[in-house]
This record gives sequence, structure tokens and C-alpha cells, in this order.
Amino acid sequence: MGQRTRTLVLVILIVASVARFGAAGEGDEPQAPSCLTADTLTDNWLGAGEALSEKGLDFRLGLTAIYQLNLDGGLATHRRAGRSTGSFDLEAELDFQRLFGVPAAKLYALAEGSWSDGLDASSIGSVGGFEVNGDAGGDRSIDLTQLYYEQELLDGRLRFRVGKLDLTGGFECRHCPVAFDGNAFANDETAQFLNAALVNNPAIPFPSESLGAVVYAEPADGAYVSAGVADAQGDARETGFNTAFHDEDYFFSIFEFGLVPHLPGPRGPLRGGYRAGFWYDPQDKAKHAGGTKRDDVGFYLSCDQVLIKENPGEDDEQGLGVFGRYGLADGDVSEVRRFWSVGCQYLGLLPTRDEDVIAFGVAQGRLARAAGFGALHTTVMELYYNVQVTPWLNLSPSIQHVINPGGANASNHATVIGVRAQVAF
Repeated sequence: MGQRTRTLVLVILIVASVARFGAAGEGDEPQAPSCLTADTLTDNWLGAGEALSEKGLDFRLGLTAIYQLNLDGGLATHRRAGRSTGSFDLEAELDFQRLFGVPAAKLYALAEGSWSDGLDASSIGSVGGFEVNGDAGGDRSIDLTQLYYEQELLDGRLRFRVGKLDLTGGFECRHCPVAFDGNAFANDETAQFLNAALVNNPAIPFPSESLGAVVYAEPADGAYVSAGVADAQGDARETGFNTAFHDEDYFFSIFEFGLVPHLPGPRGPLRGGYRAGFWYDPQDKAKHAGGTKRDDVGFYLSCDQVLIKENPGEDDEQGLGVFGRYGLADGDVSEVRRFWSVGCQYLGLLPTRDEDVIAFGVAQGRLARAAGFGALHTTVMELYYNVQVTPWLNLSPSIQHVINPGGANASNHATVIGVRAQVAF
């Protein structure tokens, strides 16, 4: 199915939904069509989703479509390859308590598909981890990227996962994303920043979704520790058994501890998240200056804090928040030896637009000279505005300015504009 065909199908689905659910009967008072107020385009699978959820089965389908254009700089401004990309996520959760009577346990599965590699290869040439489209995944029909069992103990203060998992998937502590490299305002390429450097820390060599295990413990309210291990050679498009239990036994490990305080504020508690961690990768890696090196280690920080709340209430999130990240890696084997990012987000800045988000972020990677880069750093600035058109449709125009996108020329910049559509079916 070509890109134009996919876009046409999406438009037909939206129009058909409006036609089916939007008509009001004669004599009825004017009201918003149900398709514009439902949480999902299909109204939770035409109501069947609620019945399935009561039995312990939850299914979610999301589609992301992105169009980007390189206005200036980079490798090229006229090449059309990679301008249009898209992806879909099909999630399933099985509640073992409702299905089998096993308390606080579930099975989670995620299948993903995508099309197009994005602008970087043809038009930008970004350093790894600084791609202007963090959602671009290439041409993939559908892959089972995650399948794990999760168990909670001690009223949720102790949790563990085992199976095929994404170490950046994380847990929640006081409704704040944690473990590993989580961030409340810069952690989701389908709803927040598009540039990969404002999604996860590029100084951390996270393995692809692979076989592993994670444990999370919260010994006190708002304080946690977590540890994870996963096959360092895993491939998201494979089961992982061929690399995890054959040949080299390389397992990437990561450890994180943090605090999620609720600071006092005039309109209620101001939620924040402060995380520190380190990682270890035992693989043999090629050194930039020649030879190999193993036992690679690094350190990272991630924090976010709400500064202003517009409304009272612990769960109300409307207002201003800030975030920051830092990473330190071995410059002998890593292209990015030091990394930092900062930014801010405002939820509901405009009157009557309480669910819209505007955010700005800056990320910089200090580059290893031994890797052959001509520039000392690569830097990206991104501004986006996420408009909630309906509860199930969000549109996000964005602009990025990338300095030294390939790390080769200290005077080379690139400016990329784009728009993202996110649909929850």
C-alpha cells in the first residue's frame, strides 16, 4: 500500500465516522457530533471495547502521520524522499486478575509498523540520536516489538517485567514517567518533540527491543530505584532467542534511582521528577582511533518540574513546566561523548484551549573528535504546538533548526518544518 493510499484510507475513515455518528435527529438541540467528543475515532470499537475491558482485555490502535520539509541547509532541500512518514501502534493488555484470578498481573503486547526512513538520509544527515524525525522507522509491515509479563507486589511498591521489552518504556511513580531516562515533557515522539534528541538521551546506547527483565521498587512515597538488563544484540524485528542464548552473552544493564516530589504551590502541589542513572554495555566496540574496547559505561540525569499551575487540584496539569537532561559517555567509542538538553512546556496557554500544548527545547551533543567530526558539537532547537482537534485527533506543526547536523561543517545549518497527525482509533 503506497503512502498516498494510506493517507486516502485515513481520510475516508474520518469522513465515514463523521457521516455515521455526526447526524442529529430532527428537533434535537444542536450538539457536537458524537464522533467529535468520543475518546477514540471508533468510540472504543463501537462500544465493544468496554465489554472486553470488563473481561480483562484492552486493545488500542494509534496512527501517526508526519510530513516534513527541509527549507535550508543540510544535504539537500529539493529531494522528496522521506518527506512523508507514518507509523502505527497496536497495543493489547490482558488483565490476569480478571481473566485467571492472578492479582496485579498482566501481559502486554505491542505490534508496530511504519513506512519511510524520514528526511535524514536524503536531506539532513544528522548525527545518530539527533534525527529530525524520531518516529521514522523505515518500511515495516508489522513487527511484534514487545511482549512481556508484569507483576505487582506490595500494593504496587514492587514491580517487575520479564520478556521482550523496551528499556525506555518505563514505569510511573506518582503519575510521572520514570525508569529509564523518562521525562514528563520530552519522552514521546508521537505527541511531544519530534527530534530524537528531545525524546531520549543519545549518549545512552539503549539496545533495540529485546529479551530482558526489569525490576522497580518504591520504598517510600515518591522515592524509587530500578534496574534493568536486556540482550545488547537484540533486534526489534526478531524474537531475540537467537542472540540472547547463543554466541556471545552480551547483556546491557542500566540502573536508576530518583525522587518524584510534590512541591507546595499556591494552587496545589507542583509535581516534579528527578532521576539519576548509569549504564553498562559489555560488548566489544570499535574505538575511533583504532582497535576495540569493551565494558563501556556511562552516566545520565533527567529532570522535569511543574513551575506554574493555573488551576487548583492535585491531578490538574494545566500550566508551565520545565525539563532538562544530561549524559556522559566514553568518547573513545561513542560519537556523542557529552549531551545536554533543556526546555519548557505550557499546557493550555490559550484561553478555551486547555488541552493544547506549546513547547520549546534545545539539545546539544558534544562530539568525539576522534570519530572524524569537523565540528565540536551538533545542536537542535525545536518548537511545536500540539492542537487537540478532537479527543482522538491531534495536529502538531513544528519547526526545527539544526546546527552542524552531520557534525562535519561548523557553518552548516538546516531548518526543517513539518506537521504531525496523531489518531487514536
